[in-house]
Amino acid sequence: MSTLVGTALTQRFGSELALDAVDVAIDGGEHLAVLGENGAGKTTLLRILATAARPTSGSLEIFGLDAMVERRRLRARIGFVAHAPGLYPALSAAENLGFFCTLQGVARSRVAEVLDLIGLADAGRRPAAKLSRGAQQRLAIGRAVLHDPRLLVLDEPDASLDSDGADLLARVMRGRTAIIATHDHALANRLCQRTLLLRRGRVVGVPTRLRVVH
Repeated sequence: MSTLVGTALTQRFGSELALDAVDVAIDGGEHLAVLGENGAGKTTLLRILATAARPTSGSLEIFGLDAMVERRRLRARIGFVAHAPGLYPALSAAENLGFFCTLQGVARSRVAEVLDLIGLADAGRRPAAKLSRGAQQRLAIGRAVLHDPRLLVLDEPDASLDSDGADLLARVMRGRTAIIATHDHALANRLCQRTLLLRRGRVVGVPTRLRVVH
């Protein structure tokens, strides 16, 4: 059964056509990699799939709900990592997660669990501003899974991660439906069952099935 179905998703920014009638579907528990060069439309597509942006036209259904109508309900089920980490620099790593626990109605016990999951258990008291860019990205990923979402949308999360980043992504994607945009074809092959290639806002060919991921 499909977790997400997007049909003819189109996005215009003035006269610029950023997405041109893109169709995308992903089954429950499946991992899909969105590939393409800079400017291909990956970020635009992922923002729409995460309900962070509305398309100019087209339809999107997630968990059987109309994403244009039920955005508030769906956001409780979606974790999104955008290009910007979305952290509060003056707050510590633990305080950042604690703040988002409050916003999302999540038990504070999740803070220690998530810090351990993302490999920052020893850095919980450090201000986010003093963390390395890779550690900030780990914290952003932790924020995205804090509420244990069923769907995870990751926009080039590997861009700032260290050499162990692929292992972290594998951990947080396990057991969830996930969509990841990346330039790294080897990473896509490791983490995902299928790829969707974008070029100038259009899908090129048909989604490519990779090896079976266990």
